[in-house]
Amino acid sequence: MEKKKIAIVGLGYVGLPLAVEFRKHRKVIGFDIDLKRIQELQDNIDKSQEISSQELKNTKNILFSNSLIDIKDCTIFIVTVQTPVHIDKGPNLTPLVNASEMLGEILKPGDLVIYESTVYPGATEEVCVPVLENVSGLIYNKDFYCGYSPERINPGDKQRHVSTIKKVTSGSTDAIANEVNNLYKEIITAGTYLAESIKVAEASKVIENTQRDLNIALINELSIIFNKLDIDTQSVLDAAASKWNFLPFKPGLVGGHCIGVDPYYLIHKSKEVGYTPELILSGRKINEHMGQYITNRIVDLMNDKNIKLLDANVLIMGFTFKENCPDIRNTRVIDVYQNFKNLGCHVDVYDPWLDALEVQKEYNINVIDELEKNKYDVIIMAVAHEEFKKFSLINLKAFAKKSYVLFDVKYLLGKDQVDGRL
Repeated sequence: MEKKKIAIVGLGYVGLPLAVEFRKHRKVIGFDIDLKRIQELQDNIDKSQEISSQELKNTKNILFSNSLIDIKDCTIFIVTVQTPVHIDKGPNLTPLVNASEMLGEILKPGDLVIYESTVYPGATEEVCVPVLENVSGLIYNKDFYCGYSPERINPGDKQRHVSTIKKVTSGSTDAIANEVNNLYKEIITAGTYLAESIKVAEASKVIENTQRDLNIALINELSIIFNKLDIDTQSVLDAAASKWNFLPFKPGLVGGHCIGVDPYYLIHKSKEVGYTPELILSGRKINEHMGQYITNRIVDLMNDKNIKLLDANVLIMGFTFKENCPDIRNTRVIDVYQNFKNLGCHVDVYDPWLDALEVQKEYNINVIDELEKNKYDVIIMAVAHEEFKKFSLINLKAFAKKSYVLFDVKYLLGKDQVDGRL
């Protein structure tokens, strides 16, 4: 008996690796509304750098398309679209609703829709299912079914591939839950965990990143305290790490499409049911403030060296939300950039991982592709790319003026080599 054909809806950091893995076991249609993305994949190019050109050249069992007609005969649909937040930090479920409306147009009796996008507990059945029912005219858990299996992709991580990360699964009935679980077992060598309900699976995902957010917020707050006490934070963390159960978190800018976003989904749902999550809100407040804190620290260091703020040349090294990947979604380096622009500085961004056109389109920033010698009053090491780890103090000095400030956000240099660090 031939296995059911799968459509992966959304071919970003999550969807593309899934499509490539599933095509080893059954027929797959990789679907995305972005025609440019489809054309790039058809040309064996993945700008997210998650999948190699060699892997994309193997077209067995896989087709990339932006046409709804091409996925009509699929019976399993896996939705991996983004779930960002609005300016007011409220959940932006528009991409998820749009994907559900689109699938509702082609949904058939017996079809299964599995969501992987991070949401608050209840969103799948409270938001997505009604859309599927209204558009298709079909009845949930009678004519069609749903599952939820939260993504755990770590962009830029070449050690933890989608198949080697344990997967939480769930389904709208017991039988469907087992079908979803068995489906993912085909590609997940690390194993699966079958949650008791879709809501439990949704909650498990949203708290993973909320927990990380709070842990980083604690270290960020400790960093602020230690700076006021004139103690080096990394030295304190190294000493504390000598205990076996100390958690090795570091201070920094908290951005990206997960840690800097997911807590707001839980905050939204918590308030909706009448509880204000003070601790989670406090963690978010601390982490959201770090861009301003870094700016203030650097301005103080500039004042100490009598470096004029107005018209100062500032170099930010690194702009992606994390090291060794081109992902700029919700990068908080933008906060530091904008702060110095608002203070009247000339700010250059240098990052060898970036897609310059994407940064220009998203943030209206023209990144530089070559560093200029003897130019900068301030150099900020903002992201720990491998390329930047190769820079010595002598290398960096070549790009600075005689009197300058070197601030290390990511501990790339020794504490005695920099003017300041978190």
